[in-house]
Amino acid sequence: MRDLGVGFGYLLKGQRWVTRHGRRYGFGLLPGLITLVLYAAALVALAIWGEDAVAWATPFADDWSGPWQGLFRGFLTAVLFALGLLLAVLTFTAVTLLVGQPFYESLSERVDADVSPDGTAPVSGLPLWRELWISARDSLRILARAGLWGVLLFALGFLPFVGQTVVPVIGFFVTGFFLTEELAAVALQRRDVDLRARLALLRSRKMLVWGFGTPLGLAFLVPFVAVFLMPGAVAGATLLARDLLGEETADTDAAPGGRPDTEDVTS
Repeated sequence: MRDLGVGFGYLLKGQRWVTRHGRRYGFGLLPGLITLVLYAAALVALAIWGEDAVAWATPFADDWSGPWQGLFRGFLTAVLFALGLLLAVLTFTAVTLLVGQPFYESLSERVDADVSPDGTAPVSGLPLWRELWISARDSLRILARAGLWGVLLFALGFLPFVGQTVVPVIGFFVTGFFLTEELAAVALQRRDVDLRARLALLRSRKMLVWGFGTPLGLAFLVPFVAVFLMPGAVAGATLLARDLLGEETADTDAAPGGRPDTEDVTS
């Protein structure tokens, strides 16, 4: 249980880090804003045409009498929108990280250097196109795993009571896990930790991962919040990645401002 608090602490520390480095935070908002506009358009389309899609998919209910047809299709429409919202939360991070790959890579490196006792940060040494390819490939693999969970939770949503109480809670924990993986991947890829090894690391510290990712996933449900939290989430996930790997981390919170960011100072 202690790891839950530690994970949440990394989320807060990441947000504090970006508030001390305003220039990096400002640039970090742009990828999220672009992605938010695209996702908002997709969810609005789902809200407008979701009922028609459900009616098309359930022709067997066309002849149902009384209120049952409306109740049944209304429930399915709500579940469909909830599933779309869940997938939006799961994929928002991956798409935003892909759009903002150069910035978030630089931000993560700066966090590593800031908290490392010797002031250095691991560097991947790969060209940008290769990093983008690895990131996109791994994100698709994570999306496939998350999609399987989404289908399972969608099916369980039909169970009386359990589908309306237990299943949403499980969904938030699943979201938190995959959300943390996507964010921590920025730091772990620079250390040449592949997807399988990353998932093994995360599974070995589930409480830590849930403490970081689950409240973040809940916050991401609030419009526009994801945009403003993304830079700090990347910073916090870098700190979490160091913990997972057992790397020593200097307590920069003890000194206001931590190590000076030379790029911010000279700009």
